[in-house]
Amino acid sequence: MQIIPVPVCKDIDEFAYFYAADDNSAALIDPGAEPEKLKSVAKEYDLKLKAILITHGHADHIGAAEELAEFYNAPIYIGVGGKSYTSDPKKNLSYFMSGHIQFDNVIEKDDGDIIEIGENCKLKIIATPGHTLDGATYYDEVNGIAFVGDTIFEGSYGRTDFYGGNEETLFKSIREKIFALPDNTKLFSGHSRPTTVEVEKTRNFYN
Repeated sequence: MQIIPVPVCKDIDEFAYFYAADDNSAALIDPGAEPEKLKSVAKEYDLKLKAILITHGHADHIGAAEELAEFYNAPIYIGVGGKSYTSDPKKNLSYFMSGHIQFDNVIEKDDGDIIEIGENCKLKIIATPGHTLDGATYYDEVNGIAFVGDTIFEGSYGRTDFYGGNEETLFKSIREKIFALPDNTKLFSGHSRPTTVEVEKTRNFYN
């Protein structure tokens, strides 16, 4: 298993991630922009893209998803309520930026659903609302990693002043869902360096 972080940017800097099995089957998490750059990385590593996974439906996480899904003939998975974001430029914030993102060819996944990518590479959906209504964390128990989007960063957490955001709900997601994972779980977010559950538990934000 390997994780390939790819910094992308249109209006906002963001990390997309390739999550790949030993046979090069891969998922692409949060392709927010620069589809040609992401195609180039996939080609460089000879990745076979099986799915696109979205942690939440904001423009900086979904901007390249539709184009790449069509190019690779891959499904787009998102948390429950995600279609309401991808189909509405105001909710996904692209209306206020330099683009206009609107698509609804997504498959909503429930809390507890499993997405299998390849041998020993499967991700469990953990519903983590608060930054948005549709917030989802993708957790690999075998390899001890979680893709958390904008739920939690290294030393910080996602904003809650956009549509569907709620600080109390976000802190509950962090305390009851993220901090319930093993301490050594490595957290990959949309806008910071990787961190761990153990390190973030030392912060005093979430009490």
